[in-house]
Amino acid sequence: MGLDHAATKPHEALSAVLADDMAAVNDLIQDRMASEHAPRIPEVTAHLVGAGGKRLRPMLTLAAAKLCGYDGPYHVHLAATVEFIHTATLLHDDVVDESTQRRGRPTANLLWDNKSSVLVGDYLFSRSFQLMTETGSIDVLRILSNASATIAEGEVLQLTAAQDLRTDESVYLQVVRGKTAALFSAATEVGGVIADADPAHVQALYDYGDALGIAFQIVDDLLDYQGDTKATGKNVGDDFRERKLTLPVIKAVAKADDTERAFWVKTIEKGKQDEGDLDHALSLLNKHDTLEATRQDALKWTEKAKAAIATLPEHKIRSLLSDIADYVVARVS
Repeated sequence: MGLDHAATKPHEALSAVLADDMAAVNDLIQDRMASEHAPRIPEVTAHLVGAGGKRLRPMLTLAAAKLCGYDGPYHVHLAATVEFIHTATLLHDDVVDESTQRRGRPTANLLWDNKSSVLVGDYLFSRSFQLMTETGSIDVLRILSNASATIAEGEVLQLTAAQDLRTDESVYLQVVRGKTAALFSAATEVGGVIADADPAHVQALYDYGDALGIAFQIVDDLLDYQGDTKATGKNVGDDFRERKLTLPVIKAVAKADDTERAFWVKTIEKGKQDEGDLDHALSLLNKHDTLEATRQDALKWTEKAKAAIATLPEHKIRSLLSDIADYVVARVS
């Protein structure tokens, strides 16, 4: 039986192992998302936080710290920091993408407005920096502040690259490393740093997070064309409608003949989309087998993630982290 059909999925098993710490993280999030003077802040934040989600990124921080033998209190602060940064980026992303659905629910910008989403996102970013300073670690500040800048840089790069058919796989990887993998790698790296782990172990945790984040985003882009809306909380073809050049399309453009390229120019570069264009796009992806090729790329990054932590001490959490890497791709198996 594959991981995707297992009775207990790896992230659920990890959540059970980290239950006490995750409860502390949730309490801290609830406490720090409060605002005495602006009640809209907890309203907007609670809408997104309350929508669920696996809380994978903060769990990675807790897991890395526990794997490295940390027994202090600040892994909870760092996990909450990572979740605040992630939530802030989601609020901003939904405004940029003009999204209407997130985790199967209406987005905050739809229920309130763009101004509220942007400003509450800014508030959460500020809260995240307050939390990380409480650890007293300059290395933690460096890692998470660098990650925040890299995430923003990746999002801006995507703005210019997403509708340019000259965008190739190397640029796509640069975007993904920025907007997604940067927070995964920072989440795992700071867990090792706060535990004062061996530098080689900290590097291994960083490499794991980087590869896992890349695999995660590749799979997310793949699910946009072949996912289950009820499972993903997204409409199939949203990336196409938003004219995003993700990996399946980049691969199809690279193999396109003149007629096919003209279709991609019309729909992606010029944004002229007609009824039936999504179906035609899917037919081109299937014609050139780019969905399977994309899945194979995700598998390669999964293997890199597992190889990175194979050097760490044997531990139940290490096994769960390896299983999580497999599960990321199992979603599209």
